[in-house]
Order: sequence, then C-alpha cells, then structure tokens
Amino acid sequence: MYVWARMARMMATARSRGPYLVGGESRLAFRCLPTDIDFNLHLNNARYMMLADLGRIDIFLRAGLIALARKNGWAPMIGGLQVAYVREIRLWRRFEVISSIETWEGTSVIGRHRFVLDSGDTAALIMTTGGVYDRRNRRFLDIAEVVAALGRSAQPRPPTEAEQAFMASHRNLRELAKKA
Repeated sequence: MYVWARMARMMATARSRGPYLVGGESRLAFRCLPTDIDFNLHLNNARYMMLADLGRIDIFLRAGLIALARKNGWAPMIGGLQVAYVREIRLWRRFEVISSIETWEGTSVIGRHRFVLDSGDTAALIMTTGGVYDRRNRRFLDIAEVVAALGRSAQPRPPTEAEQAFMASHRNLRELAKKA
C-alpha cells in the first residue's frame, strides 16, 4: 500500500484505537513493501518521514485536533525533525511506528516517532517540533491554548536535556536557513 492507502487504513481504524490522551501513544503496524525500498532493499529515508506523518495524523485525528483545526481555520504544521537510524528495515519486514507527544513549550510541541522491528528492537527514532498555525490571525497558537480548546487540562513536563538540545539545534538550523 502506498501512502494514500495507508492513510485511508489509519483513518478507517482510528476509532478502534480510542481517543488519544496526552502521555499516550499512537501505534501503527506496517510491513516494508517494494514501494518503500531503495537500492539497498531497505526502507528508504523519505518513507520514514511519511510514516511518521501518519503517526502524527493519527494523534491529531484521535485527539480531535483535525476537526477543531478545520472549524477554527488552524493548521497543524511541522517545524523540523531529526532522525537517528540504528537498524535497517528490510523488504517484507514487519514493524510498528510508535508516535507520541512528549511535551510542549510556548508555541512549540515536541513529538517522537520510534520505528520498532517485530523483534522489539528500535530501527530509528525521529524527534519533531511543530505547532498549530492560526490562519485567520496569522500567528502560531500557544499549545496550552490548543490543549484547552480540545477540552483537556494536561500540563507539559519540563523538556529533557536531549529535547532541549534538539530544540536548540532546530533553532540554530532555522536561523541558518533564514539567512541562506
């Protein structure tokens, strides 16, 4: 199944996974298909990002953010990511993408996507940063405002040292990109 079929499957089965609560996980199962591989016969680097997108969309859908965003003219957006590949996902291998919202600060939310082989070993880890853009008011929303609009009362935990380093690296690269 290519991306659209995988997205349709994820959306059709979202209700069976129940509502997403902060601190929870999205767990999506896949198999590495011939349309996913590169010349090394393993999952290509771009496909990791696409599958992480599905994990994020699953969270947004199950948390009610997609419906709320459509109603209010908001747009959830990714700001950047960092990937560490530690094991390959070979053709036909089964794996899961385990996605979560780790914490937030101001207008930025930190997400995590772990690619887990059927053996239980981690194949890759993706850290993401993103936010929710209010198109009408042309600004990024404070994540606490989004959480409240979703009817939740969750509080973020302090970012870990690794998350702080990731965010600092992201800010530096963003500044470099603006100057290029």
